[in-house]
Amino acid sequence: MIQDHLFFAGINILLAWSVYIILLSGSLSFANGAFMAMGAYAAGVLTVKFGLPLIPALALAAIGTGLAGAVLAAPALRTRGVYLIMVTTGITFCVQVLLENLDYVGGVGGLGGMSGATLWHVYGLVALVGAGLWFLSRSHLQRMLDAIREDEQVAAALGINALYLKILCFGAGAALAALAGGLFAHYMAFIRPEHFGVLVSVYVVLYAVFGGVNNLWGPMLGAVALTLLPELIRGLASWRPLVFGTVIVIMLLVRPDGLLPWRSLTLRGRQR
Repeated sequence: MIQDHLFFAGINILLAWSVYIILLSGSLSFANGAFMAMGAYAAGVLTVKFGLPLIPALALAAIGTGLAGAVLAAPALRTRGVYLIMVTTGITFCVQVLLENLDYVGGVGGLGGMSGATLWHVYGLVALVGAGLWFLSRSHLQRMLDAIREDEQVAAALGINALYLKILCFGAGAALAALAGGLFAHYMAFIRPEHFGVLVSVYVVLYAVFGGVNNLWGPMLGAVALTLLPELIRGLASWRPLVFGTVIVIMLLVRPDGLLPWRSLTLRGRQR
């Protein structure tokens, strides 16, 4: 049981960071549940049907999903606000329906036979991704993303290609969600399209927002907190969903910037 909680906390950290990467460019996506599904099924097919080891399968699934995410982002990111939310939510619906009707991956019956994912795989990736995001926070690319998020017109006047960087972040977020999906599939051993619905995308965004998106540690803390919270209130039985939702609403009302609202120490140090 403890191992399950630790595993899913690590998966949710990766998913929260997949949203954080997209938010760095000032965009918001509700398609990360779809990208998680694409990674899960792609990695599952590569290991079950083609006999690839887990690590190469995860890498190929992440690369393929990242490219797909970038292709989908090119037209989607020409929209703004609520329209972008609608488009990305539509992507999740489309992927779920496609998987339900694709016999090659089991359709509504799902895909099984995966195995091999361990805590070492999950937290090894968490460490690698966390290190990568930390170095990003100290890079020139981060400053360009800050400029885009603050004012795209000013950024364009400075010669920054906002659309290109938004697509790059969208693709990176999709690849990271795919890694989480692949690990999820190979831990659960069986997946179905319903495991990756729109509600998953909502939770993924909530992980990041609950912890705070002004630094990379906020989404990490939010993912861990919301993974463990349902277990902490398990004794409340049928009242658990109500208490869970109430805690989230109160938290977002009291601290709308999340559990860690401040900029990271690395960012503050760079700005000085």
